[in-house]
Amino acid sequence: MDESKLHFLLEDFPALLSHLQAEAKGSWGKMNAQQMVEHFIEVVWVAAGKIPLQLFTPADRLPKMREFLFSEEPFRENTKNPLMKDEPTPEKLPDMPTAIHELKRALEAFQEAYATNPNKEIINPFFGPLDYSGQVHFLHKHARHHLKQFGLL
Repeated sequence: MDESKLHFLLEDFPALLSHLQAEAKGSWGKMNAQQMVEHFIEVVWVAAGKIPLQLFTPADRLPKMREFLFSEEPFRENTKNPLMKDEPTPEKLPDMPTAIHELKRALEAFQEAYATNPNKEIINPFFGPLDYSGQVHFLHKHARHHLKQFGLL
């Protein structure tokens, strides 16, 4: 597993997010900064197995999706997530500092979910079963996508 990607997720990502105002708009998409952080929290809970989801990608497309995931190619701007509504979910948390705190808690829970079995696989709805290393790779790629969206990378 790439320790630099894990460090980025646990340390750099939350620190960079702290530079955003909750209502900041990204270069693309409809979510404001706090909605993006709350979206990312849910993604981390899925990666931790706390929000179980079924595989959404058809079996015949899964090899191509996984090939993309494990490449260094970034997500495209305006990548449509078919599991999300057209309009962003309203903020649930009171403010951006709380959202970032909850993100850190979710990332801790993610690590704990794999602590005793790093080879355990949890379903990602788009990329199929991923072990700890695969989830870290996915979360890192996803985090960089949103940091670019908000001009932080």
